[in-house]
Amino acid sequence: MSVGAFLITFREALEAAIIVAIIIAYLRRTNRANQIKDVWIGTALSVGFSLLLGIGILKFYGGLVEKELFEGIASYLAVIVLTSMIYWMATKGKDIRAEIESKVSKSIAPLALIGFTFIVVFREGLETVLFLTPFMTQNLTGTLLGLAAGLTGALVLAYLIYGVGMRIDLRRFFYFSSILLVFVAAGLAGYGTHELIEWAEEEGYSLGVFSAQAYDLGIPSDSIWHHKGAIGSVFAVLFGYSVSMEWGRVLVQFGYLITALYLVLRAYGKGPALNREKKAAESAA
Repeated sequence: MSVGAFLITFREALEAAIIVAIIIAYLRRTNRANQIKDVWIGTALSVGFSLLLGIGILKFYGGLVEKELFEGIASYLAVIVLTSMIYWMATKGKDIRAEIESKVSKSIAPLALIGFTFIVVFREGLETVLFLTPFMTQNLTGTLLGLAAGLTGALVLAYLIYGVGMRIDLRRFFYFSSILLVFVAAGLAGYGTHELIEWAEEEGYSLGVFSAQAYDLGIPSDSIWHHKGAIGSVFAVLFGYSVSMEWGRVLVQFGYLITALYLVLRAYGKGPALNREKKAAESAA
């Protein structure tokens, strides 16, 4: 099972489940429970379109000749979308309930509510497909298993929160999951860079020191510690681990990691400087 696929799917599916739960709770609170069926219709349509999109991307990939170029671009695109999602949740996530309820209050007609639900849930589905594309090109079976496990886990947690009433600090959950996803995104950025370097070399382009080897741990490919081995592959997905890297990959992967971690910590108010400012403000008050 792909750990990266599980984490990404779990996070995205939980966000979608939270959105649907907010919509349904608002409809019940405002005596519009008869429209809940429209929410489920919009949700079902968004899931169906997401599946079709994923199948279409896989078929497109199967017919490609220059797969390294596609994998590199797909990895970069996934990193961009994943980063924007993480940062948006960190900065705007606390206002998501008010924003959704405001939109639902204006979506009176059945088609309007179906359309709104479709858009907000499909956004999560689209992000999931984009995130999982690099994983699908590397390990389709493992990615599908991670997808299934992530969906199951997210739905179970959503039910425990909104069905059973289990209390959980969602902001804390999204904070720690965001930190972990930053490492996953950094690994994707590094992998995409590696694939683009390989493509450039096959095309005869000279990248100089950018494509030169930065290090080689000398671990054989049949070892469990190799980045394709039983243990190494887990570290590869979670932390971007590889037994060897080009300088270009090192610069992109670790440059992204440092920058993204700083932005996430800052957005959640966890950075040292921000904490000092917060304590100073509290003392002054």
